Amino acid sequence: MIRTSLFVAAAILGVATVHAADTDTYTQSIKQWHAGRVERLTAPDGWLSLIGLEWLKQGDNRIGCAADNDIVLKAGPAHLGVAKLTGSGEVQLLLASDSGALIDGKPAHEAVLIDDMQAGDGTPTTVSFGTVSFYVIDRDGRKGLRVKDTDAPGRKHFAGIDSFAIDPSWRIEATWVPTPGLTLEMGTVIGTIDKYPVPGKLEFTRDGKHFEILPVIEVPGDTQYFIVFADRTSGRETYGAARFLYIDPPKDGKVVVDFNKAYNPPCAFTEFATCPLAPPENRLDLRVTAGEKNYAASHH
Repeated sequence: MIRTSLFVAAAILGVATVHAADTDTYTQSIKQWHAGRVERLTAPDGWLSLIGLEWLKQGDNRIGCAADNDIVLKAGPAHLGVAKLTGSGEVQLLLASDSGALIDGKPAHEAVLIDDMQAGDGTPTTVSFGTVSFYVIDRDGRKGLRVKDTDAPGRKHFAGIDSFAIDPSWRIEATWVPTPGLTLEMGTVIGTIDKYPVPGKLEFTRDGKHFEILPVIEVPGDTQYFIVFADRTSGRETYGAARFLYIDPPKDGKVVVDFNKAYNPPCAFTEFATCPLAPPENRLDLRVTAGEKNYAASHH
């Protein structure tokens, strides 16, 4: 049981206080959120299933697990087929007659592959063969194959996620300051820079100091805002590049920021993701001892 003194301290710090009588309910809600997070991460098509990220060159790209291919897969037929990247950015796939592959779950010989950006809220064209599948991603005009395997080592040897102890004092009520027209640039691990609209600025106090965070609209129409941040635990107790967090839109000029739900980006678990990095504006001079810690099985 978390002691009542924590809630007194929380009130002094100006956080969105969780009353002592509600401690168990709050703790259970965070545990349930964490269980859902692990379930999504370890799903057959979750981030732990990634086994490759292969960038396409202009023209023909021969694909398969044999060494003489342009793109050598870690699993699948020796010669799966050819993906042609045209000058207009279209990816045309021609499968070998004996590949045994399916396109969106159906037998087919050829198709134009819809990438994840073109798909929007839909699903990109998925090519599957046995336990392996891939689809095309678009990152700042670069086209690549995101390859997954339900039998990936990352899934088989998942080491679990270590987190800081659940602490209601990290459930903070921040003041919302609208920022019309503001955008935020965020670099990524693959060297690209993405720009996102910033709907507002979060201001809060912790340990007697003033802090600000800029959330962004990750995808137009999203019902939550996205935060990419780093702090003084980053690169030590927590993943160095960033941690992620989602918040609900403001209500009466206030937003609850629950750092107990801060989580590692996909890049903490796999080298085949294309995660954003914490921008300078969201690097907090503060030890955020809440949320997920470093992934113990990470080798990159």
